[in-house]
Amino acid sequence: MATTTHSASLSQRLVETCSNLLLRFRVLVVALAIAITGFLGYEARNVQLDPGFIKLIPFDHPFMQAFAKYALIFPGHNRVVLNIHWKGEGDLYNKEFMTAMGNLANEVYFIPHVDRTRVTSIFSPSQRYTKITEEGFVGAPIIPETFNATPAELDQVRRNVGDAGIIGRLVGNDGRDAMIMFEIQENVAGERIQVNYYELAHKLDEMRAKYENQNIEVNVIGFVMIVGSIVDGLLGVMAFFLISFAITGLLLYLYCRSVKLTFLSLAVALLPVIWLGGLLPMVGAGIDPISILVPFLIFSIGVSHAVQMTNAWKQASLAGAEPVEASRQAFQQLFVPGALALITNGLGFLVIMRIQIDIVRELGMTASMGVMLMIATNKLILPVLLSYTSLEKSAKRGAHTVDDGEDVRRSWWMLSRLALRKPAAIAFAIAAVLSVFAAIDARGLKTGDVGQGAPELWPGDRYNVDNGAILSRYDIGTDILTVIVETTGFNEACLDHSVMTAVDRFDLFARGISGVQSVLTVPAIGKMVIAGMNEGNPRWANLPRDSNGLAVGGYGYNPDIGLNTEGCKAMKVDIFLKNHDGALVAHVVEEIQKFIAGDQTPNVAFRMASGNIGVIAATNQAVEEAELEMLLSIFGAISLLCFLTFRSWEAVVCIIVPLTIVSIFCNALMAKLGIGLKVSTLPVIALGVGVGVDYGIYIYERMIHQMRHEGQGVRQAFYEAMKQRGTCALFTAVTMAVGVGTWAFSALKFQADMGLLLSFMFLVNVLGAIFLLPALAAWLLPEKGFAKEKAGAAAADAAIVSGR
Repeated sequence: MATTTHSASLSQRLVETCSNLLLRFRVLVVALAIAITGFLGYEARNVQLDPGFIKLIPFDHPFMQAFAKYALIFPGHNRVVLNIHWKGEGDLYNKEFMTAMGNLANEVYFIPHVDRTRVTSIFSPSQRYTKITEEGFVGAPIIPETFNATPAELDQVRRNVGDAGIIGRLVGNDGRDAMIMFEIQENVAGERIQVNYYELAHKLDEMRAKYENQNIEVNVIGFVMIVGSIVDGLLGVMAFFLISFAITGLLLYLYCRSVKLTFLSLAVALLPVIWLGGLLPMVGAGIDPISILVPFLIFSIGVSHAVQMTNAWKQASLAGAEPVEASRQAFQQLFVPGALALITNGLGFLVIMRIQIDIVRELGMTASMGVMLMIATNKLILPVLLSYTSLEKSAKRGAHTVDDGEDVRRSWWMLSRLALRKPAAIAFAIAAVLSVFAAIDARGLKTGDVGQGAPELWPGDRYNVDNGAILSRYDIGTDILTVIVETTGFNEACLDHSVMTAVDRFDLFARGISGVQSVLTVPAIGKMVIAGMNEGNPRWANLPRDSNGLAVGGYGYNPDIGLNTEGCKAMKVDIFLKNHDGALVAHVVEEIQKFIAGDQTPNVAFRMASGNIGVIAATNQAVEEAELEMLLSIFGAISLLCFLTFRSWEAVVCIIVPLTIVSIFCNALMAKLGIGLKVSTLPVIALGVGVGVDYGIYIYERMIHQMRHEGQGVRQAFYEAMKQRGTCALFTAVTMAVGVGTWAFSALKFQADMGLLLSFMFLVNVLGAIFLLPALAAWLLPEKGFAKEKAGAAAADAAIVSGR
């Protein structure tokens, strides 16, 4: 190995100096800790949930250039759909339904942050019917100006709806549903405004409750309702956090048999969460509901490091050291590996900030701040608090049954055979086979959402039930991909045959893409109007070749309809998808891009993309492109830090290889569970790498210490490392796995998914560290004293059995 005695002694002297200074001024450290905790705990009362649709948008993505340019002209990305369903006899054309819908449509205009110019329903003045009579072209609003829901007026509205051609779009296919669509504004005059999505969701729920009865059902979907459901479920999140906290505390006590050490471990693990809660409002940040689990992840990491420190202190105390000296020894043993592990954790979260999405950057900033705070709380404050602690008799009585009992020693000695080359080769073969199967399964991991509705919620949640009901009752979906058609060099592009034909050709192509439900374009409406002007003859539903003929369909090019600007300088093509499943979105986008690349129409440009699917497509691509870069950056940073710390490429291999395999296992599990790779799952992947680093660094550092300073061979060094840190690491992994495993029963599906993933990674990471790391060390590290160890194996076995 390349490590020199000089470098090792220099780092050791620095750590010793720090420990002496820390304990010399321990009163000041405690005072500062109390003052900081009190101040930041008080400030934490100001932390707020900060959801926002705009924060989900990757504005640096090419798709979002068109989105940003036309967001105010062609909105629709943050749309709310409010559907009224008639459950009584007959269809919706009755006084009770129409009165309720009219009142509901009026109330929508007064909801805060609603773009009143874009509220659309059969009661909107902009929704008109058009027909040809003996007297000529006739058109008017669908709902008459004076409407009292008399039988004659209801019959007239039924006819108007048929003439307007909105069945399947604003009126359900079976005539028992009608829709109100509106847009939530987060951007006014180019400036972002703060929208309280939770209050808005509750306002819509109140409206729903007001109008629902035995004959009327109200369905509401949109980003605002997803946020509302998640925030409502946060009470359950807190409940499960308290449950996992209690389970962790109980298992910690059963492990250490000390109330004091249990309390200190939990309290210090909570400190970075409290400090983070106080710092966020001070820097003008909040917590997005999607990243609400980040504080709990920070607590999990904090418990892991706190248990290592308290365990090292307890072992020193049992060896006869006074509390202050035990704290000094624990600090000197664990500061370097612990700080290294925490720095790599922080780097893992910082790396995801490279993804150009505001919510990801906020998540990365929040998580990295929390992890960095642990260096102060777990590595500085905890040793000082332990220096004031005395070990209870119960902890001393139970010491030899948990950490250093005969069965434990025998188990670790048997496991240490993995540090011999032949057993190590078997471990390699098993790991290789499992990795191959996991890699095959991992190929099924999808980017983006999986299935219909909101994957953050259970299928039976009201939002997903409403979403399924709306999809089944209309021809159009609620997931819209908008392609912008830009024209240049035309005064009236809508009257140019080449332009209209290009858009119409794209319309026909898009309808044929698997997963597309319907398409709405300017030429399609123009052809309907032209046919209507010719007694509805379908033979006339075509695009004339001259501008005079195209002018007949002029009503279809009216900017008030919302599909084009004046003179058709820009037109939008709305493509309605069956759902927003990541694979479906990727397929549709790929096919459209192929068409755009092959289109050669002069002065006509098709630009991707807007609508909620345009945002989803851009986000999915940004996440997918960043995944490999993120993992390479994380592993690169970990490799560099490990190399600088241990000055050994062997150390890098021993620590990185298990992490890599566990990452493959994680992707395979996500594919099996139907969890997509998206913004909300990125921190779990980063955490998986970070937790694995903790276990690997702690065990490897102790192995190297035993080999360098005690002259032990690899097997004996690994055995001693497991005696000192293995039980603690395994216990911590099991404890945290059980704690977060309770999340599987959460009312929020994304919390349940995260609980399963985290439980899996806590366990598999520690197994990788204790099974694969020694096998790698057996083949990579110099075998000092191997012959002596082999010759003395029988004596070592006898010593273990006899309890020496």
